[in-house]
Amino acid sequence: MIAPARRTASVTEYYFSRKLAEVRRLDESEPRVINLGIGSPDLAPADEVVETLADAARGSAAHGYQSYRGVPELRHAIAGFSLDVYGATLDPETMVLPLIGSKEGIMHVSMAFLDEGDEVLVPDPGYPTYASAAKLAGAVPRSYLIREDGETAIDLDALEASDLSRVKLMWVNFPHMPTGSTASVGELARIVALARRNGFLVVNDNPYSLILNDTPLSILSVPGALDVALELNSLSKSHNMAGWRIGWVAGSREHVDAVLLVKSNMDSGMFLPLQVAAAKALESRGEWFASLNATYAERRRNAEALVRALGCDAVESRPGLFVWAKAPDAVDDVEAWLDEILHATHVFITPGFVFGEAGRRHLRISLCRSAEAIAEAARRVEAFMTTRVAATNVEVQV
Repeated sequence: MIAPARRTASVTEYYFSRKLAEVRRLDESEPRVINLGIGSPDLAPADEVVETLADAARGSAAHGYQSYRGVPELRHAIAGFSLDVYGATLDPETMVLPLIGSKEGIMHVSMAFLDEGDEVLVPDPGYPTYASAAKLAGAVPRSYLIREDGETAIDLDALEASDLSRVKLMWVNFPHMPTGSTASVGELARIVALARRNGFLVVNDNPYSLILNDTPLSILSVPGALDVALELNSLSKSHNMAGWRIGWVAGSREHVDAVLLVKSNMDSGMFLPLQVAAAKALESRGEWFASLNATYAERRRNAEALVRALGCDAVESRPGLFVWAKAPDAVDDVEAWLDEILHATHVFITPGFVFGEAGRRHLRISLCRSAEAIAEAARRVEAFMTTRVAATNVEVQV
């Protein structure tokens, strides 16, 4: 075998890539697996979005290569969405770049701005792709803690007091995945000020801002942010379009052009009907999101019942598609415990170590299954935990 590039040794296969094969094998027998591990929305986009896609796909001009910058209709829709939802003004001609999902944007941004040995600030716990993309680009990830208590999620005073001379890029993600923590306008402004003083780029990954969240924010609405900030966003979570792979990066012309330089060498544009349908999706406003969030609110209540069945402490309701909870103190190995639950109950819950060392004592429950399925998961787990406790009591008595 020809040896892979050395850079591949710096990363491992994505946890879900491996684990879901095991989950699929278990799903071949009854009871069927209730997968609460993945944040892939199970609901459909708005009807008119699907109809727009179908109509556009019938056009004879729909199937050729498209512009690397995306069609004007989509860029203008993104700019209108950003202004209406976040109060952030974007020039659709120069400050918006559609992406084939925002995940590719993480790699494109890393390739566009990072050199060998640069440091990258990544949240812990946080999305593992931030660190993986940094490593693949030859940079060095450096974690900062997302706090479970305190007035702010990030201890910016501690960051300010540290040596930031080698930092080139900082990833932030509000509302945060997996914890659901949010940032105020003031905290975003402090992050921007920190980046300006220390000469690094800050990128806010912002796909959860409309899920169970009354105050959606964009870092680009902060004065001075355009000098040092980019923002990624996506239709995957907010518009039930994960498999469509539609996202975007926004910021100053200079920063966006740097990302385009990488992107234009790696793909050949996005399928036109997807872009037209995405523009239609971005027209969705109040009533559609109110209905969607009512569904997620019911699911969250059932997920909180599952948390209690697991013996975890009560959790604070937070934005996003997940419930994040700390495992009981009596559990020594959270991954092994959740594996035991998976095989005994056919309920899959993600162990928190996937998201960093600070998540090792935690677990994450996805809201991307029906309220009924989550309630059934809670019943199965409660029965398992009751049996487990009873068996432990018998052993103690013997």
